[in-house]
Parts: sequence; structure tokens; C-alpha cells
Amino acid sequence: MTRVLGVVGSPRKNGNTHILVSRILAGAEAQGAVTEQILLGDLTIRECDGCHACWQGKDCTKDDDMNGLYPRIAASDVIVFGTPVYWYGPTALMKAFVDRFVFFNCPENRKTLQGTSAVVAVPFEEDNPETAALVLAFFRKCFEYLQMDLLGQIVVPGVTLRGEILKKEDRLKEAHELGKRLAQSARRP
Repeated sequence: MTRVLGVVGSPRKNGNTHILVSRILAGAEAQGAVTEQILLGDLTIRECDGCHACWQGKDCTKDDDMNGLYPRIAASDVIVFGTPVYWYGPTALMKAFVDRFVFFNCPENRKTLQGTSAVVAVPFEEDNPETAALVLAFFRKCFEYLQMDLLGQIVVPGVTLRGEILKKEDRLKEAHELGKRLAQSARRP
């Protein structure tokens, strides 16, 4: 059974990113996947300071919520990374979360993430789809480096107000279909 972890990097509950990630997860559930959603705004995830304690087999020196997420990330077949565009990059919440993936870069932990599938969901205010280019490039480079497989992405421009994405029924249907496909095509070594 495919395990799908949805990570919402927006501070807004029930906002456009939360709705978009939820729709992807609903599609995955429709195909029998087990899903879980994490709202980064509800957690405390501190910055990585590059101490590399995790590289020496020690626990992370940051006593925060990320330490409890590592096993859940490692157990996932697919991770959905959802973030709006903030100043042409991911939110600070999402960036701190991804920065802490240094844990998975050490030789002992690297194999736990290799082959994990990823999906990127990016709603944002501006109408120009190119606004998301740097966010998408950021994720592609991270996934390439960690040897994760990018299964899909959905970019939804022109949504500003909380819940405004609900007016874009075609994009929500696309998100649901993406979830259905990823539940069937996720692969791990």
C-alpha cells in the first residue's frame, strides 16, 4: 500500500496551499493510498546550523518537531511538498523543513530517501506562471541531489484570498487526478 505524506508549507490553515495538497491526498486515498498531512505552521522547526551531529550518528541538536518527522518522512513512498510563492521562493516554513533534510544526506540515512517519489504543489498570487520558476527549480535540484523521483507538479497562479482556489475547479480536478496517478506510480527501491 502506498504511503503519501502531504506537507503544507503555508501558514494559512484552509488556505489555497492547504486545499490543493488536500485535494492531491484525496485522489491518492481514492486509489487506496494511506495518507497523512502535516501543517508546518502548527510545528516548531528550527533552522539547521550545519553542526552535522546527524552525520556522526547522533540525534539532531535541535530539540524541535522535526525530529519526530524524520521517521514519518522515511516511511513515506511519496511526499507532496506544498508551498505558495513568497518573494519568488518557498515559504520560510518550507525552507526550514527542507534545510533539515541534511539528516537524509549523511551516508547512513541517505538510502532511506533514495527513490522516494515527490510532488510539488504551488499556488500563488501573480498571474504569470513563470513566477513559480525558482520554486520549482529549487525543488527539482533538491530532489535530484537526494535521488528522489519527481512524479508531478501542479502550479496554480492567480489565487490570493484564502480559499480562492475553490473557484478553479479544473485545477482542483487536476490535483485530484495527480493524486490518483501518484498512488499508482510511486516507487521505492
